[in-house]
Amino acid sequence: MMKYILLFLLLVTSGFVSFSQSPSTEYGDIDIQDYQFHITVNDDNNIIEAQAHIGVLFKSDLISFRLDLENTDETKKGMIVTKITENGKPVSFKHENNVLEIYDNSAIGNKKTYSINYHGTPKDGLVISKNKYGDRTFFGDNWPNRAHQWLPTVDHPSDKAFVEWHVTAPSHYQVVGNGSQIEETDLDNKNTLYVWKTEVPIPTKVMVIGIAKFAVQHIGETHNVPISSWVYPQNKSEGFYDYALAKSVINFFIENVGPYPYTKLANVQSKTRFGGMENASNIFYFENSVSGKRKIENLIAHEIAHQWFGNSASESDWPHVWLSEGFATYFTNLYVEKTKGEEAFKKLVNEHRKQIIDFSKTQMTPVLDFETESLMRLLNTNSYQKGGWILHMLRKKVGDDLFWKSIRKYYETYALKNASSQDLKLIFEAVTSQELDTFFSQWLEKPGHPILKTSWESDKKSITFNIEQTQAGHATFSFPIELKVIYTDDSSEITTVMVQDKKLSQRIKVKSEVKNIVIDPNSWLLFEED
Repeated sequence: MMKYILLFLLLVTSGFVSFSQSPSTEYGDIDIQDYQFHITVNDDNNIIEAQAHIGVLFKSDLISFRLDLENTDETKKGMIVTKITENGKPVSFKHENNVLEIYDNSAIGNKKTYSINYHGTPKDGLVISKNKYGDRTFFGDNWPNRAHQWLPTVDHPSDKAFVEWHVTAPSHYQVVGNGSQIEETDLDNKNTLYVWKTEVPIPTKVMVIGIAKFAVQHIGETHNVPISSWVYPQNKSEGFYDYALAKSVINFFIENVGPYPYTKLANVQSKTRFGGMENASNIFYFENSVSGKRKIENLIAHEIAHQWFGNSASESDWPHVWLSEGFATYFTNLYVEKTKGEEAFKKLVNEHRKQIIDFSKTQMTPVLDFETESLMRLLNTNSYQKGGWILHMLRKKVGDDLFWKSIRKYYETYALKNASSQDLKLIFEAVTSQELDTFFSQWLEKPGHPILKTSWESDKKSITFNIEQTQAGHATFSFPIELKVIYTDDSSEITTVMVQDKKLSQRIKVKSEVKNIVIDPNSWLLFEED
């Protein structure tokens, strides 16, 4: 997801316990295998009629388990469950405090399918509104854990499942969903049934449908992946032109990261609250993304990057969200480097460094934040730009070749699975044969970044380079820093100094009289000048 046009910058607070800290849930020891949602919408009101068939694998003996599902409140919005059955037999349940507790004795290893009949007006999650042209629309918008506003689920990225959508809607709408469309049936000259089905498991955060009046363009296949654009009919020409960029963007990720994880890519103009929402195989972009001027290439790259990082290889728990957002941010930069060159890439890197520094003036917190309870507040500069900068510095540390080998190995290992920051570290260590504890710990666990005061003196044979870390507190960072030595004849050379202490004074041999020293000339270090 990209905060491309968000009107807010959300903040977090500190705390790091363990790279591999597992999610704390109260669902019971279960694993959802598959969801089948039957959803009926209408134009008379915002009530949805629904039935969910949920395949549950029991990983221990249980007498009950829980699902997330919003119940009604004083506004009368929320979901009302009327019946639950298993194999045709009624099952007892309790639905309160936005938890659906299902009472049924189940032994370890059992798989059961529960049918849940419910209805209601979604508070959120399924956004029912009008688009900018005044047409009624229905768009799923689940991130981070808003799926439970309209779907009974384990609303956490660690529990992935197959999903099948059976959507009945007035026939003037079209429906787009995750996976492949397997059915379209006119029911009664007024309503049409659409069925979409995934071939692989996905997390609930990217498990959505879109219902609207669409103009649809199928722009062909690349690497056997069909790509389509779904836009409002009123801006069809502009939308088709803008979204066609996706075909070249997806090639970059397939060729550099690994096979595309899904059976299609649909790029959809929508009512998402975000700049873009990376729903699996079914990306939703904010409705004003369409301009006819192709201003959103980086946004498209960001959301397509998420199909690999965040959707397929997903964070194991919310504090590791940088594995999604930091990856999408940096891989957008890498796409820019490939397509527009080194200067355009460096410009983005430097812009992000400034944003990180500015953010630290208002919120001094680590990237791995286990304290913040509001998940939306994790969408901040730490998760996006600083997460991307960590990958940038890691690339410099291990070298381009080993960086890409490690990325491909990480994705190959965790495709369609979940990973933590520790899992990423272990992959990089295995591929590069380098010990990376210090690197990962200081950049993910510690808040802030080095603030450096530097000076130098020279004679014709050497310079003495002085550097002091002046950041507040007791955090001392360990890092290499490049120095560009510029001579009086305008020739230059780059040397690297390894900094491990608060203060360092190092003598460096030079060829002749030095005119100037440029710190970090190629923008490889996240630091601030004092």
